Amino acid sequence: MFFWFVGTACATVWFVFRDDRFDYRVLVLGALLPDLVDVAWGGARMLHSVTASTVVLAAVMFATSRGTDTRRRWLALPIGMFLHLVFDGAFADAVTFWWPVSGLSLSDAPLPSIERGLLNLPLEIVGLVLVVWLARSHGIVGRSAMREFVRSGRLVHRPDPRVGPC
Repeated sequence: MFFWFVGTACATVWFVFRDDRFDYRVLVLGALLPDLVDVAWGGARMLHSVTASTVVLAAVMFATSRGTDTRRRWLALPIGMFLHLVFDGAFADAVTFWWPVSGLSLSDAPLPSIERGLLNLPLEIVGLVLVVWLARSHGIVGRSAMREFVRSGRLVHRPDPRVGPC
């Protein structure tokens, strides 16, 4: 699963915050991080718990100063991690989701992304459609626009005249 998490996280943040200075690169990292780390452990483990996202959020808040670009950028990491839990359905495994509140042992559940099997295909298509829609509606259609997005991580509202209003 790639486009499902990237598309849903980016679309959600864009609809909620509409912040031209938000760093979507760090958001994408956060949205992919739980699966990237937990796959090495063989299933849904600590990063599929709400505790991990909360600890990362607290670390960002303690390590950065209020009102700085550094805080704005790195808050995207735990936001992406929280959104991963939502769009992965991680809450369905209460033992892992509420770890360590539910006990110190983690369940043996596989990653929800793997457990879904072929259901991932339509989800990936939806995610890809969201990514394409966001890119086109923000004018990220050419090489220079894509380079600027990769450099800055920002979705500046530059609508593509071929797409129409957002």
